[in-house]
Amino acid sequence: MLTRALITRAVAAALEEDAPWGDLTSTTLLPADATATADLVARESGIFSGGDVFTAAFALTDASLAVDLHVGDGDRFAPGDVLASVSGSARSILTAERIALNFTQRMSGIATMTSAYVHAVEGTPARIADTRKTTPGLRAFERHAVLSGGGHNHRHSLSDAVMAKDNHLAVMQRSGADLATALREAFSRLPHTTHVIVEVDRLDQIPAVLDGGAHTVLLDNFSLDDLRAGVALIGDRAQVEASGGVNLDTVAAIAETGVDVISVGALTHSARALDLGLDVRID
Repeated sequence: MLTRALITRAVAAALEEDAPWGDLTSTTLLPADATATADLVARESGIFSGGDVFTAAFALTDASLAVDLHVGDGDRFAPGDVLASVSGSARSILTAERIALNFTQRMSGIATMTSAYVHAVEGTPARIADTRKTTPGLRAFERHAVLSGGGHNHRHSLSDAVMAKDNHLAVMQRSGADLATALREAFSRLPHTTHVIVEVDRLDQIPAVLDGGAHTVLLDNFSLDDLRAGVALIGDRAQVEASGGVNLDTVAAIAETGVDVISVGALTHSARALDLGLDVRID
């Protein structure tokens, strides 16, 4: 969850990185009493995300700056739309400009890509979810952007759920552990609220996962035919998640196999920052 404390900590660190001893250009060239109004303008269409973060960049630079958001997170915009306005000290506005844009462009890019995936699977029961493939330190920001785009969040961290992936299974197999038995023993040690996910890459692995009581079976890099077979085999005994080989060209066909969740790492590791600009008004 993107909290005010997380926003303040990350934005303050970014501002300090960008102007550790102040903004030399603005303080040298601009009069101390100069004021300005600047608009956040879209250069391309997309889905907005990061309004609170945009506001924080200016507020933490100069609390006297006034920020007016014209759109909310999740709103769609077109080229030329004015998404927000900032008024006050010209020095302060230009000092905060790049950090405000960096966050908002990145988050809006993620939201826009997520929206495209969500649109592609409309009419199916599948939900689009993110993964842990996020920028270190910025996971909450990127996952908030996924929500802005209509997607869903997967487990937030390693502490939130049990998720046995291929490397876990390889170590378990080497130690001689039977998967179904190991899962049942794990349940005896876990809180009853803990969700258990097991990743498989072959159909013949599924029965043991079901016998062990997993809540979700993750079918990784399955063909469409094997996805359909896996969905039929699992039935209503567990939630079915698909991952691997997911892109905008393949996601609709994957959704049509009947899976419940499609996890897409590209939402956060490959989204392009949108082209947004901060334009000072010349009256």
